[in-house]
Amino acid sequence: MVATVAFGMGIDKPNVRFVAHLDLPKSMEGYYQETGRAGRDGLPADAWMVYGLGDVVSMRQMLEGSDTPEERKRLEQQKLNALLGYCESTACRHQTILRYFSEEHPGDCQQCDNCLHPVETWDGTEAARMALSCVYRSGQRFGAGHLIDILLGKATAQVTRFQHNTLSTFGIGQSLNQAQWSSVFRQLVAAGFLEADMEAYGGLRLTALARPLLKGETNIWLRRDPQTSKLSKAERASRHKEAFAGANDDPLWQALKAKRMELAREQEVPPYVIFHDSTLLEILNQRPGSLTEMSRISGVGAAKLERYGDAFLEVLEEFAR
Repeated sequence: MVATVAFGMGIDKPNVRFVAHLDLPKSMEGYYQETGRAGRDGLPADAWMVYGLGDVVSMRQMLEGSDTPEERKRLEQQKLNALLGYCESTACRHQTILRYFSEEHPGDCQQCDNCLHPVETWDGTEAARMALSCVYRSGQRFGAGHLIDILLGKATAQVTRFQHNTLSTFGIGQSLNQAQWSSVFRQLVAAGFLEADMEAYGGLRLTALARPLLKGETNIWLRRDPQTSKLSKAERASRHKEAFAGANDDPLWQALKAKRMELAREQEVPPYVIFHDSTLLEILNQRPGSLTEMSRISGVGAAKLERYGDAFLEVLEEFAR
């Protein structure tokens, strides 16, 4: 099920197992309510969100450009800042979100990403000072992409046009890569050291918090984003092949596929409409003995359980005998 926020909020579906945010919510209240659509049947569910600095700039541009009264704008800005702080937090997610709603949680829930995989932090003071200095020396009107080019010493057309290759900050940040600098700028915005100037098309400028950091009066620790490696198409195909290599020699696997093909032909639909290969593989490995156990298989929703559950249980029972 894929839906906009407005449409998705109106769906009363108790067994949603997964909520993905591909855009930054507007507030903690919105995030809490939207993720709350999952797991209403009391079973475990996952919430996943991706965001970047561009999302922050866009949200703030929309807010500043609206006809909302100034008092309301300030309130919405505070809510957005709280959400950014939550995103960049290294503490237990349950503890952070409940504290926002004036409730207490001891932390260490062993369910959120920060508890299951504690975030590594690093002393980002020097990098932050480089970034803030670059913002200041370039005129406080450029976005993170351009600022990163300056720090990495890239003489792009834009950098050369504004003679930013002559700045003292040009090329001083080559100890970090593009992705790492992007993380630094994102966290500086989230922590309130930088803000997006809406009149300068989202260019970054210093806030009052930046001064003590630039003058060496305070330090800052940043979360270290995990390094990810992209798999080539050949590598992904190889892993997919390995996952099903053992199953191909299993007679039960062939019987499950045959039953799926039989149902697909009866209904004149592709086999994957009945069950995906990954669902079929989990049925093979888990070998459920009842409809209740079958319902716990990923990809077996209530409708498919009712329509196909008995047919596949019969195949499993025949092989069990």
